[in-house]
This record gives sequence, structure tokens and C-alpha cells, in this order.
Amino acid sequence: MLHYFVVLSCLYAMSMTMPLPDNYSYSPAVGDGSGTEFSTAQEGRITGVRVYEYPSNGYYYSNNYINGLQLQYDGNWTELVGMNGYGNERSMTLFDNEYFVQVSGKYYSGYITELMFVTNEGRSFKVGQPTGLSFNFYPTRDGSALRFLSGRQNGFALTSIGAHWAVLNLS
Repeated sequence: MLHYFVVLSCLYAMSMTMPLPDNYSYSPAVGDGSGTEFSTAQEGRITGVRVYEYPSNGYYYSNNYINGLQLQYDGNWTELVGMNGYGNERSMTLFDNEYFVQVSGKYYSGYITELMFVTNEGRSFKVGQPTGLSFNFYPTRDGSALRFLSGRQNGFALTSIGAHWAVLNLS
């Protein structure tokens, strides 16, 4: 009986010293953070992204910015973050077993001016103009994928953005 107690005590002690796996990570938001908070969190796997870029009509000025964003989860689009009334719409659909492993871009003068999404298959999707300070979001654990984006928007454009990552379960 004492033998079982010692074995169980050792197993318990080992489990107490072993760290729990870190399956989630967060890339802190960049930008000035004015406006209303947003989150694109949904159940399921991200299967696409849609971004609206101001200005429309193909004219680019020094104050370009991302004025709308949506993610697609298992074929269903999230609510629009920001607006799409003044922008060029760009979108990317992911293949089966493809997921985002990096979100990069730029921000300037209170607005997100560029977004770029990179997948585990090496494909990339870039929207906006390279104006301002750079940021680069990526997960801290191998096998992680983008789960959702959060940040702030002022009803006209995105003013800050952060990325949330989790280990992807493809089964």
C-alpha cells in the first residue's frame, strides 16, 4: 500500500511542476486606439478575409487607411468592422487546411494604413498603402493560427488592431 502512495505522490508532484501548454497568444494592438472596441471572434476556422481600403476610384493620397474589415468563419462573414462606403473591396479565400500565420501592416496619424495576411502555404494578401510605422503580428507557438482580430474603430476607419492566436486543431 505504501508503494502505491509513493508512486501516486511522485506522479502528483511531477504534474505540479510541469507547465501547462501555452496554446494561446496575443499580439498587442497597435494604433492610437480611439473609437469603439471591436472583435471578430467567432466559432470555427477562418476561411477568408475581406478588407475595404479608402480612397475609392483608384486615387491614392498620403492619408490612405483601412476603413473596413471582415473575417469569414467556415463560409460565414462576420459583422463589418468600420465601414465600406468609401473603399475598394479586396478579399482572399483560404484553401482547405490553409490558415493565417502572420498579420503585418502599417499605421499612421491615428489610422491603420496597410494590412497584409500571410498563410501557412506561403500565400499573402496585401491591402492599403505603405505609409507609417510598421507592425508584424505572429503566434508564439508553432502550429498556431489566427483565431480573431480585435482593436478599435471610429465608425469611419480602423484606429487600432491586435491579433489573437491559438494552436489549430485540424481534425
